[in-house]
Amino acid sequence: MPVPGPGYSITARVSAPASSGAAGELAAAIGRAGGVVTAFDVVDASADRILIDISCNALSADHVRTITEALTALAGVEVRKVSDRTFLMHLGGKLEVTPKISLRNRDDLSRAYTPGVARVCQAIAANPDDARRLTIKRNTVAVVTDGSAVLGLGNLGAAAALPVMEGKAALFKRFAGVDAWPVVLDTQDPDEIVSIVRAIAPAYGGINLEDIAAPRCFAIESRLRAELDIPVFHDDQHGTAVVVLAALRNAMRVVGKRLADCKVVVCGVGAAGSAIIRLMLPERPGEVLAVDLGGIVHPGRKDLDDNLAWIAAHTNSARTSGALAEALVGADVFVGVSAPNLLGEPELASMAADAVVFALANPDPEVDPLLAHRHAAVVATGRSDYPNQINNVLVFPGVFRGLLDAQARRVTDPMLRAAAAAVAGVVADPNPSFIVPSVFDPTVSVEVARAVAGVARAEGR
Repeated sequence: MPVPGPGYSITARVSAPASSGAAGELAAAIGRAGGVVTAFDVVDASADRILIDISCNALSADHVRTITEALTALAGVEVRKVSDRTFLMHLGGKLEVTPKISLRNRDDLSRAYTPGVARVCQAIAANPDDARRLTIKRNTVAVVTDGSAVLGLGNLGAAAALPVMEGKAALFKRFAGVDAWPVVLDTQDPDEIVSIVRAIAPAYGGINLEDIAAPRCFAIESRLRAELDIPVFHDDQHGTAVVVLAALRNAMRVVGKRLADCKVVVCGVGAAGSAIIRLMLPERPGEVLAVDLGGIVHPGRKDLDDNLAWIAAHTNSARTSGALAEALVGADVFVGVSAPNLLGEPELASMAADAVVFALANPDPEVDPLLAHRHAAVVATGRSDYPNQINNVLVFPGVFRGLLDAQARRVTDPMLRAAAAAVAGVVADPNPSFIVPSVFDPTVSVEVARAVAGVARAEGR
């Protein structure tokens, strides 16, 4: 069952009688309501009243209301205000621009701006590649979205996507020292998106596409890669694929199997699922079955777009048809990037011994992880409250750090497979509860950057 976490964290300002048992009564009321107290601060006190800020974790907005009602029900207690700590973190946004230089006097100003800056402009005009060393282009990435596939929430539009893009930019800086900036586009027309990104590209050393719905995202990425001289990376595709491949490598070590001997079922063939399959195939898995709403993907289906047609041609060598349940019979690996609650005990029981289950739908996975553990040897999710979190933050900061360091103009599959090997290699001795490193492990982005830059330089990219 889910447990209260910091995603729904509140601080309630409460006025209560000044008694010796007040604190205990407040904490007990929150506990009975299912909340978890995380902080307790006395703000003010008088002879007969005490003002307290009490912070706790909850499960949902409805759960917050239940906790508030439990506090209000206590004799003599008044809940004056309830603040959502997540919303407080987002007030005014999560980013700012800070100059790297000091402007202390006229001399500084004349070098940073006019007249001295004119000489730098002329140098770049004479040699455009100098922009990579004399401007922010050297270390800056645009995080571009049209808001059409925001997290697991759907098509929310550009403005609603901005908090996610801000967070992405903050992660770039925190984990790899990359300066990233949100670029949210109030259009979902592929031609317009390509045109706008092409027009702003001179300011950036790389483009991170984010939360753009499939299948439109495939064409947008392909066109931008062909038209720009900087790397274009769709994180929902390639970041997910890299971390899944890294986790799968270590899971194979845990269960003592070779991927070449395994049957792999990938459920969900949108941006992430397709990229996982494409990156995995050169590792030569024994068999791959892709499954979507139409069942197992095979060449005989009448609903195949270009992406699904490619998947059908390169997977499912036996041309199997059927639903997810049929696909899972005898499967060694399940990778879900689809929807909640698709698997039950019968499907899990039908898989091979020592199975590996990656149920990555967020926030609710394809199968309850506790149920999956009854049948699978290794279980991973996209959640932070279970072991083995498959999280793209293990990948994209280091990938772009390496691309920028190598002044790469392209991102290639060999670079991404090198990134997967680097992530996997940080875990020296994997076990069923530890197949990927912590997102806060400082060596991850360093190793990923080194691996990506090495391949980029070797390829002359």
